[in-house]
Order: sequence, then structure tokens, then C-alpha cells
Amino acid sequence: MAIIKAFKAVRPAQEVAEKVASVPYDVVNRNEAAELASNNPINFLRVTRSEIELDKNTDPYNESVYLKAKENFQKLIDDGHLVQDEEAKFYIYRLIMGEQTQFGIAATFSVNDYDNNIIKKHEKTRKVKEDDRTNHIVTTEAQTGAVFLTYKGVDDINLIVEKTVNDNEPLYDFTTHDGVQHTIWAIPTDFNDIITFEIGKVENLYIADGHHRAASASRAQKVKRETVVNQTGAEEYNFFMAVLFPAEQLKILPYNRIVFSLNDLSESEFIENLKENFNLAETGIDSPKNKKEISMYFQKSWYTLTPNENVKAGEKIGDNLDVSILQNYLLNPVLGIEDPRTSNNVDFIGGIRGTKELEKRVDSGEAKVAFSLYPVSIDDLIAISDADEIMPPKSTWFEPKLRDGLLVHKI
Repeated sequence: MAIIKAFKAVRPAQEVAEKVASVPYDVVNRNEAAELASNNPINFLRVTRSEIELDKNTDPYNESVYLKAKENFQKLIDDGHLVQDEEAKFYIYRLIMGEQTQFGIAATFSVNDYDNNIIKKHEKTRKVKEDDRTNHIVTTEAQTGAVFLTYKGVDDINLIVEKTVNDNEPLYDFTTHDGVQHTIWAIPTDFNDIITFEIGKVENLYIADGHHRAASASRAQKVKRETVVNQTGAEEYNFFMAVLFPAEQLKILPYNRIVFSLNDLSESEFIENLKENFNLAETGIDSPKNKKEISMYFQKSWYTLTPNENVKAGEKIGDNLDVSILQNYLLNPVLGIEDPRTSNNVDFIGGIRGTKELEKRVDSGEAKVAFSLYPVSIDDLIAISDADEIMPPKSTWFEPKLRDGLLVHKI
């Protein structure tokens, strides 16, 4: 059963929360991070992407980067921009984007539950990214970004959320430049035992987003255990920070693909080869309306691809996802993209950027062809996780995203 634990959050002073809060460290590159933090000395990217304060030639994985992160984190505390709550609490993190509203419980969760697959995964992680966040956690002695968890909602938890929101003023409430409203409440500590008990009855939790954060928290735990004597199991490094959202409130956007070259095929050869496994129609539809439909942008036109009789039902749940069908029956055999994790011939475009971004990348000549996918469902994610399967890389894009810096867990 799942373990959830209240924690003493390190968080911004109310008057500077909006200035401290930053986009997640992994949705921007170095230049974008530098631009977002420019003219704002307390933006949290200076902690999560501290290389922006060092020479541009500095390796982002150099030890100096993590030491700079530690220094900047401590400075925010010393200057009073970040403060730590005196008692352990649960928090509510509400996100509103357009018509999408979701309420999550911010808390800490057991690293052992992650290791023992009570908290289930659906993606593989990359060692270089694990190394980065492990070094960041160990050096700063803090988890500076939350994992995004989901579960099948519990009525008693939903009632606590509703009562807290209705009866209490939020700690923070602001809308970011992208139109997303971020609101955080502290849950009265009278509810702590109920939350712990009710979540303790839940059989499994699921990582929706943040696999590298979770994996790095697990590795950081192992590092800390080597240095601490007389351990009790209650040490903060045995837990990682996450926000737990009911699955029924979430929405997944597609994770689309662009391909840079046609694998030495001419345009006509490419079309003929893809027809081996797909029916092709020029429809002008840029976003699939149903599963088993893939929209393709090629030579300034939108086509709809539908699998033909050569595409067989897979034995695994994940084999039948549209993203898997595209990979196994087109990207690999036709365009030579054997492993999308390592291939230089493919890039991934989050659905939040829309299909106009796909058109732009192809029309500019940067890419030869683009594919717009029907989004994976929450039910698919849970089913694949329960089957201990792994989704293809870059299968899900969650929006809206949590902001870094609003809640930090010291280990």
C-alpha cells in the first residue's frame, strides 16, 4: 500500500512567489532558461539551471554547476525569499488552463515504494539525465522539482480538498504568462492523519510525468545512506516530493514527431514505401480525431494514415498504441529510425505547441515530414503501468505543468 507523508516545505515568501516560480528545468534549453531568468535575480531557474550564471562553455554537468545551484538556493533562503514551514503539512496545488482544472495533493512519497513498484512507471530513463538530477539533489540537499503522480481518485481525499479550498485563503494565487493559473493552499494539519490513512489504502500510484526526478531521488537516497549512521528510515532522503492528482482530472496531449531526412528515399519512394502498411488519403486534417489515425504533414499538405491489414494487433498493450504503430511500421522500416531515443533523425514536439509548429519546421526545410498523433489516454497509461510495460519514448505530454520553486523538499 502507498505511503504518503507531510513535509516542512521550503517555499517563497508570499510577496515574491510569482517572481521565484519558474518553468520546470527540463522544458527549456540553456538559452531559453537564461532568457526567462534575465532581469530576475530570484527566478528559480538560477537554482535548477544554474549553468546560466556560469561561462557559456561550462559543461552543464560539471561539479561547478551543482555547487552554484547550492549557493543560489542558500542565498534565496538567507535573503528571506524562501522560508521553511515549522510543521509538516500537506498542500493543495491547483492548476487551471482554459477549461482544464485539476487539484493535486503535494506531499512526499516513499522511495522504497518507487523501488518496489508500488509507485509504477511507464517510461525508461536516460542515465545522463539521472546523473544530472542525482548530483543536483545530493549537492543542494533538496528536491527542487516535484514528480507528477496520479491515482484513481478517493472520495474522502476529494472532500478534504474541497473543504480546504472553500474555507481557507491560498498561500499563492497567480497566473503565468502562458495563461495558466497556479494556486496553492496549506491543508489544515487536522487532516494529516486522514490523508495518510486514505492514501495508505491505495494499492498503486502512477508516475505521469517526472520519471527522471523519481529515479534520481532513489539514487540520491542510496548515496545518503552511505554517509549516515544509525538510520531509522524516517530520514527525509527516504522520501521524494510529488503532487498527486486524481486520474479523472487529467488530460494528456499528444507528443508529435518530425523527421529530418527520408533515409535516402525520394519523395515518391517514401510515399510508396509507407503504403505497404498504411492507407493514405489527402484530407487536410492536422489532428487525428480517433485512435488508429495518424496525421502526416508532407510537401505542404496534410494526409491521414490508417493502418492496413499488414499492421497486426500486438501481444502487449503498448504495441497497439498509435505511437508504437508509427514507430514499428513506418519510422523504423521506412525511415531507418531504429531507436528514437538515440536517433538523430527524429525530434519530438509537445502537443501544447500545436500543429502549426510542425508545419513551420517542415516548411522551413529543417524537417522533411511531420506526424501528428492521437493522444494516449490516462486509461492507457494506467493499463501499461499495471502490466509492467514501458511506453515508447515521448508518448505523453501533460499540460498544464507544475512550476518549480513553489514547494521544495529538503533532504
